[in-house]
Amino acid sequence: MSRKRTERIVFQNVEVLDAGAKGVSVAKAPDGKVIFITNVVPGDVVDVQTLKKRKAFYEGKAIHFHKLSPHRIQPVCQHFGACGGCKWQNMDYSQQLVYKNQEVYNNLKRIGKVDLPEFEPILGSEDILFYRNKMEFSFSNQRWLTPQEIESGQEIGKANALGFHIPRMWDKILDITKCHLQQDPSNQIRNAVRDFANKNDLSFFNPRDQEGLLRTLMIRTTSTNEVMVLVQFFEDNKEKRELLLDFLKQSFPEITSLQYVVNAKANDTIYDQNVILYHGRDYILEEMEGLQFSINAKSFYQTNSAQAYELYKITRDFAGLSGNELVYDLYTGTGTIAQFVSKKAAKVIGVEAVPEAIEDAKLNAKRNNIENCDFFVGDMKNVFNEEFINTHGHPDVIITDPPRDGMHKDVVQMILDVAPKRVVYVSCNSATQARDLALMDEKYKVIKVRPVDMFPQTHHVENVVLLELK
Repeated sequence: MSRKRTERIVFQNVEVLDAGAKGVSVAKAPDGKVIFITNVVPGDVVDVQTLKKRKAFYEGKAIHFHKLSPHRIQPVCQHFGACGGCKWQNMDYSQQLVYKNQEVYNNLKRIGKVDLPEFEPILGSEDILFYRNKMEFSFSNQRWLTPQEIESGQEIGKANALGFHIPRMWDKILDITKCHLQQDPSNQIRNAVRDFANKNDLSFFNPRDQEGLLRTLMIRTTSTNEVMVLVQFFEDNKEKRELLLDFLKQSFPEITSLQYVVNAKANDTIYDQNVILYHGRDYILEEMEGLQFSINAKSFYQTNSAQAYELYKITRDFAGLSGNELVYDLYTGTGTIAQFVSKKAAKVIGVEAVPEAIEDAKLNAKRNNIENCDFFVGDMKNVFNEEFINTHGHPDVIITDPPRDGMHKDVVQMILDVAPKRVVYVSCNSATQARDLALMDEKYKVIKVRPVDMFPQTHHVENVVLLELK
């Protein structure tokens, strides 16, 4: 039975009113329903063709522009529109900050329903391009063809690609010539790998048939100019593998850490795989206020190093430490925040679910000669309990930086039971942060709020909230 086709409607002279969730913009149809539009900027006046129709809204795209928004700018990237990575690159950065700040406020007010102080100004990023320290690219022998290529009628040639997944298409890869997210030598390394592989007939991965030699390429950089390159191979072919790795070693002597993975399973995550060092050392070093943090292939580290420093300074400032406090750092990761605040605390206890991250935290503390940080591994909702408090002491301050899903309700309840005088809540998702703040409202008052933009050209925004006991 064939699927019923969605009736496509064209709405004319529609004014784009606002920026919505996930980087799309919002307008109103003549019938009062919301229209979510991907290829516009608030302030544009357009004709919209609907792509999907739902009970309460439409999804559509602009097919004609009557008036351009004063906030619209020319994207710098040749891949803008096809690549889904920088959806706001056509919007002035100052206006991006306005919408990010507005999103945080709306979530905290509408979902959290808590009394809010006046926000401190959103902290924009000094670097709005080339700010990421980690990029992951995928190989494919099924290159995504742009509409221009298809309409040209010219012979396409090799269909190999090394780049990014097309949004909502897991098996199609957009071949990237220049990405504006990571500083060089990122672009040179990626382009050199693709060209060398094509020249030497090294096969690119076919995700549907699950075959091919080359699967993914990860490049990590640091502010100290160290570089990690990890190539993920699907097939275990020593001769071809070493041909590529030797090329990288010889062509890019600035590579600090050259590693590889042979992964023949269905998905390309490396966290359950054996990472093998080919050349150099198995980590790179990041530095912040004289502290050094080793980053290995599986480490989590904030992907905007410069802005991470600003985020941590705000976190430390909100914590209001005098040097006498016992601080708990929940979801500590590799212990970066814990060690960053440690010199202003009596003791810091870090808790994290990932064993490898805790090992990194301990190694980093040893490297930095920090003796007042202890780190413990385990699922937060199981580890952070009354017995843990009795063993390690009652915290004066809790810093929590959970994943996008926010804190488990049992963790929130434990914070309420422990009732430290201050809680600093760092979040990459203000919607789940707002949900948690609503649960904490019975005992805590929101004292300070400061959004921090870690990801220019995207809709993503971090937020830091200070809570104090009522």
